[in-house]
Amino acid sequence: MTTRVKTPHSRCLASVARGDITPPVGAYHRMWGAAVHDRSTGVHRPLTATVLYLASPRADDMFRVVVALDHCLLRPAEFRDVLDRAATEGRLPAERFTFFFSHTHAAGLMGYERRPLPGGDQIGPYLERLGLELGRLARQASQSAQPATIVYGSARCDLATNRDYYDADRRQYVCGYNPRGAADDTVLLARVAADAGQPLATVVNYACHPTTLAWENTLVSPDYVGAMRELVEQATGAPCLFVQGASGDIGPREGFVGDVAVADRNGRQLGYAILGGLETLSCENLGYEYMGPVISGATLGVWKHVHTDDRPRDDRREWCECEFVVPLAYRPDLPPADALQRQRLEWERDEAAAKAAGDPVRARDARAMIERTARAALRIAHLPPGDHYPYVVRMWRLGDAVWLALSGEHYNLLQRELRRRFPETPIVVGTIADAYDVSYLLDRDSFGKGLYQEEVSILAHGALETLIDAIAERVATILDPR
Repeated sequence: MTTRVKTPHSRCLASVARGDITPPVGAYHRMWGAAVHDRSTGVHRPLTATVLYLASPRADDMFRVVVALDHCLLRPAEFRDVLDRAATEGRLPAERFTFFFSHTHAAGLMGYERRPLPGGDQIGPYLERLGLELGRLARQASQSAQPATIVYGSARCDLATNRDYYDADRRQYVCGYNPRGAADDTVLLARVAADAGQPLATVVNYACHPTTLAWENTLVSPDYVGAMRELVEQATGAPCLFVQGASGDIGPREGFVGDVAVADRNGRQLGYAILGGLETLSCENLGYEYMGPVISGATLGVWKHVHTDDRPRDDRREWCECEFVVPLAYRPDLPPADALQRQRLEWERDEAAAKAAGDPVRARDARAMIERTARAALRIAHLPPGDHYPYVVRMWRLGDAVWLALSGEHYNLLQRELRRRFPETPIVVGTIADAYDVSYLLDRDSFGKGLYQEEVSILAHGALETLIDAIAERVATILDPR
């Protein structure tokens, strides 16, 4: 019989710094194949970078610079340049940085290959400024760390819905709201507070693609994350960091629109759920304990918050990091680079013919296919040779919690399964982490349906389940080093 519910938490040194990283209006912006614009025309909400510096209270050389970034992604070349510049400017080792991209699709696609396009001349200078700003924020945060506690809890929000929808009339799967699909509505919360009492930060870990705004939108925007963050920060008085969860098959119920009011509404829906969850968080060393029955009109079972200190404080100060490689098989039908180049040339000819014929719909569709083939070429350009991709998992334990940094876009099964296997442990499942390299990781049941996510994945059937098992094995080890 359960008589006590403990409050999971971590002891650490912590500090936070925030900066504005909004690209200039007129810079390259187009993210969607169906978009007819290239440059941004304005700003819906500013993009931000928030640096959370976390350090072990027992070892000077154990720390992590967590960077929450309002961007969709950075591919390996661009990411390495930004990281190197941030590490140099911040005077901190590059290997101590962990980037979590919010994955907003309205920030602008900052890839070097887009420099010849309208507004693309701003990409290089912008990424240079971005690296310098992140370095400045990291240095500021590292110099102001103070003893702190992270308290973990959760909330529920049904903004996130499954997005693998079967169009029965056309007999095909599309990427859109699926009312019958499974989606994890868990919002994992981490409240960071200094020992002196002041709030330092709120970490929000939620799985939902920021794809409210799509091809009709021409404004720079953090999507729903912006309004969520504003609401939470107004209530808590501390910066809010968003960590994208396993959202490969998850998106907002209402999305793919051009109206920024919808993005704000989605953000407020999540924000109010977060505030409700924060109200339920206990303080450090408080447990919720069964006190026994009280005879009234009914026999009542009474629970109270009580101080509990039945574990050594060192347990809450536990800091353990690990990094390991999981070999994941490539899909056997990856297209060769020359085939993709031929496809692109064919679509470029089709676009030109459509424009000459005055057919804007056909021209738009051809332009979208040019975008698809360009992205497909980028996905395979950086892949190591061989039959398997050396997938790197970064994991660290902070007291009662485990944090994961995972590159790519994982189907929601990953976080549902990890949390099922470790129900007593808060697991921050951070995806779209660091360089974007492997695209989507689908579960076995989703292969063979003709899904977009399978089309663009570089990994074979079963890769996600292999990764889940490998992570679970290491989580078990890191929680019990014996």
